[in-house]
Amino acid sequence: MSALLVTADRGQETPLAPITSAAYRQFLASGEGVALGAGFLQCPSWAQVKEGWRAQLVGWGPDPEAGRLAGVALVLLRQLPGTRKYFAYLPEGPVADWADPGIDGWLGPLLRHLRAAGAFAVRVGPSPAYRRWSAARLKPATGPGRRLADVLASEVDPLGTAVAERLRARGWRRCGGEEDGDAQPRHVFQVPLTGRTPDDLWSGLNQEWRRNVRRAKKSGVEVVVGSAAELPEFYRLLRITEERDGFRLGRSLAYYERQYAALNAEEPGRMKLYLARHGGEILAAHTMIHVGRRVWYQTGASADHRREVRPSNLLQWRMLLDAQALGADVYDMRGVPSTLDPDDRPYGLLRWKLGTGGEVVETLGEWERPLDGTANHALYRAFQTYLARR
Repeated sequence: MSALLVTADRGQETPLAPITSAAYRQFLASGEGVALGAGFLQCPSWAQVKEGWRAQLVGWGPDPEAGRLAGVALVLLRQLPGTRKYFAYLPEGPVADWADPGIDGWLGPLLRHLRAAGAFAVRVGPSPAYRRWSAARLKPATGPGRRLADVLASEVDPLGTAVAERLRARGWRRCGGEEDGDAQPRHVFQVPLTGRTPDDLWSGLNQEWRRNVRRAKKSGVEVVVGSAAELPEFYRLLRITEERDGFRLGRSLAYYERQYAALNAEEPGRMKLYLARHGGEILAAHTMIHVGRRVWYQTGASADHRREVRPSNLLQWRMLLDAQALGADVYDMRGVPSTLDPDDRPYGLLRWKLGTGGEVVETLGEWERPLDGTANHALYRAFQTYLARR
């Protein structure tokens, strides 16, 4: 398929075309691609993880068909039952320069491409942050009924605010409004790594974390990097963790096995499984993903017994050090709840992550809009009604 070219009535636009996985990966590894900070959900390999979705790889730039790119996107397409139409989803994407005030230059061709591919609506996840709260600001702000929105942010990102305004002006709506309504976590916890030494990271831990890391070491907890062979044990511990902490991710062992195989086939070491052993037994297991200059702690699991030896704290400390050694700019501990009420069960997860001395980051969240055409708007309204009744 030839690239979509510049059209006079829409102003200056950037050509867009389907691209190969090799060209996509080459862009992500380039200086320009790394600077855009692609997440692992926008890697080509993620298409192999998600079952029930068709996938397309597209890119735009001076000459996308020749590999001269300025941005890329993994598009997942889910067919609407009983129709030939699709819901298009770009998880934490596209990988684009959201600071570009000429957003229509690449967004317009992307939307027209999706419409031509049979999509009736699209959901995107812009990368800019919206607000940040330091651990120091949040620790004294807890209380009955308190939420993140009740606390003055340490920083409001002007780019995130500008992107939100641009999207609203173009008919996009934020999923879930001001509350979490996204497939991906809107609030994440990040530990900045740029310019920090291991000693700096250690100083950033609170006293409880430092005490627990020391206790784990003194108790003989050993942290190693495992392999696919330990994924069944990781999954067994994950089910124990879900039962204990009252949540359900809804993922199967096959999902993690597929993810581990796909991400590491794309780049060896992209996904790692860290294990904490004590007395020859695996007591905790956490997964870590690395793309460019970003590292994520994705999923953690731990046993119900021997918790006093604090295996998860030592695991995280090792992963934090490894992320710093990889040259990552940030260690992303993924989602946290928006509650600051100590009596709310989910608050325990936020409290644990606050101990690393990082910050809560509110992303822009996910945004949706129907594509042009009366039929697409009608399908989108029906789709929204269906989701509301689920």
